[in-house]
Amino acid sequence: MTDEPDRPSWAPEGVDTRRANVARVYDYLLGGSHNFLADQDAGRAIAAVEPNAREVARANRAFLGRAVRFLSQAGIRQFVDIGSGIPTQGNVHEVAQQADPGARVVYADVDPVAIAHSKTILCGNENATIIDADLRDPEKILDHRDTSRLIDFRQPVGLLLVAVLHFIADAEDPWRLVAALREALAPGSYLVLCHGTDEAKPDVAQATEKVYNRSVAAHAKLRSRTEIQRFFDGFELVEPGVTYLSMWRPDSPADVPSDPGRHWGLVGVGRKPA
Repeated sequence: MTDEPDRPSWAPEGVDTRRANVARVYDYLLGGSHNFLADQDAGRAIAAVEPNAREVARANRAFLGRAVRFLSQAGIRQFVDIGSGIPTQGNVHEVAQQADPGARVVYADVDPVAIAHSKTILCGNENATIIDADLRDPEKILDHRDTSRLIDFRQPVGLLLVAVLHFIADAEDPWRLVAALREALAPGSYLVLCHGTDEAKPDVAQATEKVYNRSVAAHAKLRSRTEIQRFFDGFELVEPGVTYLSMWRPDSPADVPSDPGRHWGLVGVGRKPA
């Protein structure tokens, strides 16, 4: 029995609906429906400090789509998306399989809501799956039977770490975790990354970080451009390098705001050389 009378019927058993969660706060900011009151409260608190929060979330999702299309055009047909979240519209498998219906996608997340809804959406899609796995355990992701079923690491892979690394503390050495994943990739593979930064608006970003860390179970750690570029060690950055969300190969100049730093995420795409 549950002591949460307003618990929606779609919520998986064991989910604490009273504690805000990273994936569900992001879903709320994107305008999704798979979130609870605690997530909505956290999202509203963040938006009160950073009114552009919803715009940042949309810019992040748009970057993901552009990056996957770029990788598809570069010949990538298999993708691993870690910290994939709730699969709202425009997710990796939709974009990749538009380019090639045979494209294979493995999502990895630890949120039961994200996993449950991913399973529902991916039901019947033999070329895409979701696994319950954490970025902090890269070996589990790489060795998982469903990863092995869909991903051939002898061939180029698109590895996506979009808005997840800033939830890994320095003490957990996120650079080591990413290095372990990079090492597993064949030459010609790509790393796609988005990471929160306080570079452009340190006061607003740091205030938002504090509100987030008070409200959400996973704490955020904004990093500098130099720290973010380290994740690409040994990879060749694709033009325009590490830049703000809206400035990475925009579909139209109109998509870039006059102040690109208002989207306080730095992004980049790197290729593993031969």
